[in-house]
Amino acid sequence: MNFFKALFGGEEETAEQKQQADTARKFDMFKYDGVRAAKIGQHDYAVKCYEEALKLRDDLEVRDYLAQALIRTGRTAEAFAQLQTLAEAEPENKAILLQMAHVAYMNEDYDAMDDACNRAIQIDGGDAAAHYLKAQANIGHGDMIGAIAMLTKAIALKADYAEATLLRGQTLLRMGDAAGAETDADTLAAEYGGNEDVLLLKARVEKAKGNADAAIEYYGKVIEANPFCIDAFKERGAIKYEKGDMAGAQEDAQKALELTPQGMESVNGEYSAEGVEQKTRQAYSNLNPLGL
Repeated sequence: MNFFKALFGGEEETAEQKQQADTARKFDMFKYDGVRAAKIGQHDYAVKCYEEALKLRDDLEVRDYLAQALIRTGRTAEAFAQLQTLAEAEPENKAILLQMAHVAYMNEDYDAMDDACNRAIQIDGGDAAAHYLKAQANIGHGDMIGAIAMLTKAIALKADYAEATLLRGQTLLRMGDAAGAETDADTLAAEYGGNEDVLLLKARVEKAKGNADAAIEYYGKVIEANPFCIDAFKERGAIKYEKGDMAGAQEDAQKALELTPQGMESVNGEYSAEGVEQKTRQAYSNLNPLGL
């Protein structure tokens, strides 16, 4: 063997080269085992594979795969740490920063979310998604006016940005601007009239305007679109209670209880004829349909 290597000018592989080749082989094995596992939904196993690969070699692509797998397993704090490493390596990569903002939102870390959005906007001030995400961070901080400004900018950058229009309408309603919220709701209804969230916004706008019957009608449409919408039953029941429709309020309260037994803990026991008013009052006395 050595004679032929010498004859043809080859060199025998050194121990170090063998070690490097073995490390490369193991790295590829763990990396692609993780990719295959992720494709079939085995994200916990994928995480283990990627972590083993990174012990052998620091690789940005594997870190990206690991971050995605960690998100899917609910380990969002660890995912954010991986994304931070990626952002340090590629500070001008807007996509990484937007992903950081998404994960920070999952973690309810609005400071980190705001920072990631600001950095993304510095890179590309025309990115509508960055402004939308910053609006969500503003809402997390309680800055509704700042959120409206960011959402308006996002819509200006992308006229058909339905998510931004919906969030702006919801935020305006929370601020007490029913007219502004109605404008956004009507804009959405023209294109997405059967959408559950749009119908729910329409119902809440009608409620805020004092149009109880119209609100009840829209809540009914929400329930047609999604028979499991707990908020629709709760909020419609509250309006029925205010109108003196105790039987209707009881019916909606009972349905909400069936969907989430813990959601209306103040309503329990049997619904006897003499007890229905008291129990329905308990269900709705502190209910705020807008969640304020």
